[in-house]
Amino acid sequence: MKKIFFTFLGVIGMATILNAQEINSKNGFAYLPEGEEFAIGIDATPIFNFFGNMVKINSGAPFADPSAFNFTNGNNAIYGKYFVDANTAYRGSIRIGMTTFKDKNYVMQDGQADPLVTVEDMGKVSDRNIVLSAGMEKRRGKNRLQGFYGAEFGIMLAGGKNSFEYGNGYTTTNTAPTITDFSGSLGVVNDLGGGARVTEEKLGGTFGLGLRAFVGVEYFIMPKISVGGEFGWGLQIASQGEGELSLEYWDIANSTIKTQTTKTAGGGFSGFDTDNVGGNIFMMFHF
Repeated sequence: MKKIFFTFLGVIGMATILNAQEINSKNGFAYLPEGEEFAIGIDATPIFNFFGNMVKINSGAPFADPSAFNFTNGNNAIYGKYFVDANTAYRGSIRIGMTTFKDKNYVMQDGQADPLVTVEDMGKVSDRNIVLSAGMEKRRGKNRLQGFYGAEFGIMLAGGKNSFEYGNGYTTTNTAPTITDFSGSLGVVNDLGGGARVTEEKLGGTFGLGLRAFVGVEYFIMPKISVGGEFGWGLQIASQGEGELSLEYWDIANSTIKTQTTKTAGGGFSGFDTDNVGGNIFMMFHF
């Protein structure tokens, strides 16, 4: 990968010298973005890996295709720009994700000996992730090598809920009914041991803000297609609120089912530092 990167930089350097005044292709198409154009960005690393493996620069191993159309960073957010003019662009990213995972399992019905007589347990895990950012970018440069700088603001919202239903109920003769342990399939703990089990867990909502200045460079390898990277510097804060954990168990002293709801602690973090948006080399497509 290092050889590909330095080869790539060398190609850019030579092309910049040889094509300093060449802003249009041989067919007359403009290389650089213009007003009222849109652009969408992807992570260029898999593409470099693709060509590196194809010519076996990385190793002598047989060619394997690792290419993919990936997001520019780890937030799974769609990233794009709108150009007001050739030197000014609005940029932003968006992710609105809501997922639900369900798992059902049959366990033997308590109180009898036939393993074919079963009841159903069900676990459900729900998550939501919202990431939004917006900013302004200014550009400078008179050839295919373009520098850019600006600032952007971001917001993040996240949360979720876990819920469980059980087929075997509590009785005076069955104070620890058989249940499914969903920690393996859903990744959440529902069996608390000693006959206690989770019925619902509300995760504390997370709210985050970010404000950063950025500077970067990109080179137009083809008309309206560029590769580049950027660094940033700014502030990021996030706070997670309290959640709730609801459980049930058999109250032996009173011979009844007991339910209990407790608060779960939240948290947060803050930081003021440089960044490089995941360290990825990006590719932009303008249209």
